[in-house]
Amino acid sequence: MKAEEKRLLESRIRTVHWKRWGPYLAERAWGTVREDYSKDGAAWEYFSHDHARSRAYRWNEDGIGGICDRHQSICFALALHNGRDAILKERMFGLTGNEGNHGEDVKELYYYLDSTPTHSFMRFLYKYPQAAFPYGKLVDESRRRGRSEPEYELLDTGVFDDNRYFDVFVEYAKAGVEDILVKITAHNRGPDAAPLHLLPTIWFRNTWSWCEGTPKPVIQGESNEDGKIFRLRLDGAPYGMRFLYLDGEPRVLFTENETNNERLFGQPSASPFVKDGINDAVVDGRLDAVSEAPVGTKAAAWYRAVVPPGGSFEIRLRLSDREVPREQAFGDFQSLFDLRKREADEFYQGVIPEELTDDAKNVMRQAFAGLMWSKQFYHYVVEDWLQGDETAPPPPRERLSGRNKAWPHLYNADILSMPDKWEYPWYAAWDLAFHCLPIALVDSDFAKEQLLLLLREWY
Repeated sequence: MKAEEKRLLESRIRTVHWKRWGPYLAERAWGTVREDYSKDGAAWEYFSHDHARSRAYRWNEDGIGGICDRHQSICFALALHNGRDAILKERMFGLTGNEGNHGEDVKELYYYLDSTPTHSFMRFLYKYPQAAFPYGKLVDESRRRGRSEPEYELLDTGVFDDNRYFDVFVEYAKAGVEDILVKITAHNRGPDAAPLHLLPTIWFRNTWSWCEGTPKPVIQGESNEDGKIFRLRLDGAPYGMRFLYLDGEPRVLFTENETNNERLFGQPSASPFVKDGINDAVVDGRLDAVSEAPVGTKAAAWYRAVVPPGGSFEIRLRLSDREVPREQAFGDFQSLFDLRKREADEFYQGVIPEELTDDAKNVMRQAFAGLMWSKQFYHYVVEDWLQGDETAPPPPRERLSGRNKAWPHLYNADILSMPDKWEYPWYAAWDLAFHCLPIALVDSDFAKEQLLLLLREWY
């Protein structure tokens, strides 16, 4: 039996929970129905991309090339800055349904390159311009165009001219169920040296702000004898203590996954350190926006480099339930990565027909990668959404006669196959059922579970 087949079997009989961690982080949580608490159902306007960096999500989180556990208690994703952007690149940008001349439309270049069904090996590519990201230009030109005109794409703005961009690869390899190796490699494709900030970020989904008495987890930095933080201790997750080991000597920034009420609403915030504190520290140099104490519910390891033309910059991390000395955390790093890559190749050799051309084999494998990466933790309890939370002001009464009023039985808190984690970050029976046909070729258990979920009374 192949290694990946053995992992699938262990997952099926529930002896080893290989699917506990995966690419279950959304690529857009702003502008969704779940986060809309307006009286008129204007989801796009109620929770905008501009709000997303400063406002805690109620239902689920988003990020770039990220992972989380199946209950989304702990989230991990990549943030970037090129020294020119007005904001930290923490999430994918795109146009709302009212801004795009053809409706909602993500305006980024990113690719799902590989993934096994248990996510024992995964690869993701994000293309990051070295010039300032053209947020305003994309919105303004798209609004100007009519429905009969083509969409205005990121490539049309000129920010990738002369290959002035970074290819940023995010790769994961599981040493064990709770032991995940992370490698992030940025390649400068341009003709000149260019600065790059890589900020792998870990945080707790905010579950404590909505109900009185809910305990708040904590991320604590732990230092060597020289005072340098070498790992983060995460305490409060449902599965127990976790550690994020950091290679090199990055500066670690700590804040809270709490709404910046002062910026958004002109009201006092629950904490002096808020969700966009890391953004303000990196982009605006406001180090008072992050905590001096190495503690919070959101933390980022700040790696900085000037990458030469044709050169690359690599960082390594390890998210684990094992408490080990720093020198042991990365000793077997590359050999484990190589092993999981070989096992992924071996698995897909038994799935993809041998008679296909090499090009067709690559297309089929990347198509499977797209299906595996499009899993998402989807959380939505309609009764709670309609009634509102006990710590928040009551929602407008108009909501009780508006959208989803007839669905108070709906209770979603599962890993689901999305049509798309940005443009359609919600499950749909039609799309999901069709996804299950090819998914069954690599993971029949997951395909069957998906179809059964839609038939459950709480769905």
